[in-house]
Amino acid sequence: MPTHTTVEPRPGDPAITPALIAEHGLTAEEHDRLVAMLCREPTFTELGIVSALWSEHCSYKHSRPLLRNLPTKAPYVLQGPGENAGVISIGDGLAVAFKIESHNHPSAVEPYQGAATGVGGILRDVFTMGARPIAMLNSLRFGSLESPRVRYLFGGVVKGIGDYGNCVGIPTVAGEVAFDPSYEGNPLVNAMCVGLMHENELIRAVAQGVGNPIIAVGARTGRDGIHGASFASEDLSAQSEAKRPRVQVGDPFTEKLLLEASLELIRSGAIVAIQDMGAAGLTSSSAEMAARGDVGIRIDTTLVPTRESGMTPYEILLSESQERMLVVAKRGREAEVERILSKWDLTTAVIGEVIAEPVYRVTEGERVVAEFPGTRLVTDCPTYTPDAVESAAVAGLRLRDVSRIAERPEERDPAWTLEQLLSSPTIASKTWVYRQYDTTVRTNTVIGPGGDAAVVRVRGTDRALALKTDCNGRYVYLDPRLGAQIAVCEAARNVACAGGRPMAITNNLNFGNPRKPDVYYQLREAVLGMGEACTALGTPVTGGNVSLYNENPGGAVYPTPVIGMVGVIDSLVHITASAFQQERDAIVLLGEPTAELGASEYLARIHDVVAGAPPACPLDRERALIDALLEAITSGVVRSAHDCSDGGLAVALAECCIMDRGAPHGAHVDLSAWRTLPQRAVLFGEAQGRVVVTSDSPDTVITIAKGHGIPARVVGHVRGAGSPLHITTGGAPLEISLARLDDAYHEAIPRAMSRAVASQ
Repeated sequence: MPTHTTVEPRPGDPAITPALIAEHGLTAEEHDRLVAMLCREPTFTELGIVSALWSEHCSYKHSRPLLRNLPTKAPYVLQGPGENAGVISIGDGLAVAFKIESHNHPSAVEPYQGAATGVGGILRDVFTMGARPIAMLNSLRFGSLESPRVRYLFGGVVKGIGDYGNCVGIPTVAGEVAFDPSYEGNPLVNAMCVGLMHENELIRAVAQGVGNPIIAVGARTGRDGIHGASFASEDLSAQSEAKRPRVQVGDPFTEKLLLEASLELIRSGAIVAIQDMGAAGLTSSSAEMAARGDVGIRIDTTLVPTRESGMTPYEILLSESQERMLVVAKRGREAEVERILSKWDLTTAVIGEVIAEPVYRVTEGERVVAEFPGTRLVTDCPTYTPDAVESAAVAGLRLRDVSRIAERPEERDPAWTLEQLLSSPTIASKTWVYRQYDTTVRTNTVIGPGGDAAVVRVRGTDRALALKTDCNGRYVYLDPRLGAQIAVCEAARNVACAGGRPMAITNNLNFGNPRKPDVYYQLREAVLGMGEACTALGTPVTGGNVSLYNENPGGAVYPTPVIGMVGVIDSLVHITASAFQQERDAIVLLGEPTAELGASEYLARIHDVVAGAPPACPLDRERALIDALLEAITSGVVRSAHDCSDGGLAVALAECCIMDRGAPHGAHVDLSAWRTLPQRAVLFGEAQGRVVVTSDSPDTVITIAKGHGIPARVVGHVRGAGSPLHITTGGAPLEISLARLDDAYHEAIPRAMSRAVASQ
């Protein structure tokens, strides 16, 4: 329906032309839809607002129909998708809020600030729910470390993550980093935050209460980050470097003040809603809160505190300056809100109010510069379901018989192959990364980076949280549905290896241009596979982020649907390490090797081949494996547990030997029970559903596993630090000293990054 307020072009604003519409990322059809909504041509300010809110980054217009296929409910889910973060109950009146989001495009042009502000944004998403952040995780993807540009991006991103999190005082406890040429021009930088609260402290970003004031809180608004949401919704190109001003600049010290002030505001009862001014800034936070509450709002841009003179309504509304929040306070309690914020030395200003009239209205003093009917600014965004057609080239790669690939002469010594895999940057120790993070601040970290999953204790209880991010983009590239299933299952296995029951996930869907049929096929199939795995494992999706248009002139990145998994450990005594712990313990393999080699790190690293079908992932078997493992852990008969994944069983065994540099252990392993399989598949194939455990009661472990229908077998024993890793398969034996393993695994990334220093 038409609005009744006169909205006229602002003096000095450009005329609305087809070129300007295209520059704002709107199609001709979307412009027509906007005109039909307004019953007139939009003003320049209105065009900017819609450009941001109807961008892929804010609207999910290509993914929203697909996301409805994901399971989102469980008795313990207090808040599912649609809010700043998901929230689950963990018992005794406590709840966990968690979310993962991307900052890919900003990090590609300004790695330090791009990554730092990504951390800041995800922190705000969690504490605006009423939860105190207790842990950070990340998931990173880069091209080859042979490239100086990649080393620059990698170093900048890691430093940005570390500096911001360290300054705010939140430990970074886990993450993953992979390197592949597909990410060469478009790194992926996904940040996850986990927070803890009491259930009764949960607050939602829902504007309500006619007459309630709308208050801008935190840092002043500048011109940085304008059109950041639109920038994140387009392919990267040679011109992207020129868009560096769209990358925000973070201030972690203000963030810390904002965190404490926001939590105090929530607990004061003086506010009804609070939301981060994230992507699309003031525009998205105000419009989304109004839409959730089905109310009207009025905002006066002249009342917004700015740090630059002469800012227009267009700039103020679309700025993505960091460390800002939007608050809906209870009428009459404005002074209390201001007093709390003043205590934390933060700027505050009443910039509008909730109104009875069903409109979204923006003024510049008395002049109305933008007005939209009802909540249609959010609800009328179009959605698209493009054609979905698998790439014939990718289908051909998947069908390739990789077992026919001849071995290299060097592979006659399987120790050589193992060394090559351990020194692959994707597999190698990430100590170079996480030593730049404070992993133990707040003193709740029990297991930090480097193991299967991080473990953070829940202070005041006997419980802990097990946390993990995971995804293998190569698997998803070759088979999107299966690859996404594996991502969910591997994250769940990692959480279970630490002793946690997988509870729920958040996801970050990193894909290319959805308008391309092969990319949309990848997205559709991955979402379906993720939903199937989450249903089978009982781990609902509580929210997440969709990051599309991860492309550059060289093509799209591997489809990378990152899973952030949260699990609960019921007692601290059940926390389980990944590395071998005790000499003479039996090594038990849960699950079995197969002849599968497709999509493996072995093929990519040793043969430069990306082909073959990813390994099978029977979902019922994965659920049974987790149940068996957790029963064995809670029975007290498991000393260590480590998931078998990238690089296969030989890599998993080597990691168990040397991942704890302070207490290495050798091992003697006999895999001759599978001598009928190809040796390289037994050692380096990536068959799913396998966990290496150690125990001084192996018969009990085997009995429990078989009770769940899981194959289990003693395959060896842990030896002392002076012993090598010795593996017998029926073919050429693999024997390698711990010193060689340690050097390959722990020094690969430091050596690669030292080249960056030497070249300066």
